[in-house]
Amino acid sequence: MFQINDTIVATDIVEESFLCDLSACKGECCVEGDSGAPLEDEEVKIIEDILPHVWDDLSPVAQELIKKEGVAYKDSDGEMVTSIVNGKDCVFTYYDEKGICKCAIEKAHKEGKIDFYKPISCHLYPIRLQRYREFTAVNYHRWKVCKAAVALGNKNGLKIYQFLKTPLIRRFGEGWYNELELIAEEYAKSKENQ
Repeated sequence: MFQINDTIVATDIVEESFLCDLSACKGECCVEGDSGAPLEDEEVKIIEDILPHVWDDLSPVAQELIKKEGVAYKDSDGEMVTSIVNGKDCVFTYYDEKGICKCAIEKAHKEGKIDFYKPISCHLYPIRLQRYREFTAVNYHRWKVCKAAVALGNKNGLKIYQFLKTPLIRRFGEGWYNELELIAEEYAKSKENQ
């Protein structure tokens, strides 16, 4: 583990390879799981505000659920998460012509309709953050649905922290990321010298 400011970064982040392969997994991470995507407190309000810009891309079932229950709920751990349809699909998912599950929020952002990219927990995946009183843990969430992403990351020589450069900078800042890069380089050199 490595410490950067008030974060503790798991060694896996600089050691393991990862590169999303949507053609293989079909966006399964937006469908499977025990609850919706974790949300920061301020993200609930942002998502409520941008709802009109993503509404037409949502399924009728998702629209009905949002009307009744809202965009988010507290899960069994007491965390705010996106609402889910039938115990699986995030309400903000849609399927493209190839059957790949995608994010309507991200689509609206790419189309220039909104400034918000998508919830930071989604943007950071497969990294999961765990907040403690004194620090935030930055961990790698291993999941069988991401086997193809690990294989593609290995094939392309792309480590998790490299794949997630943009969201890591979004969440922690450029200085933090630069420090992580230095740590990763030193770590790689130390492994070579063993």
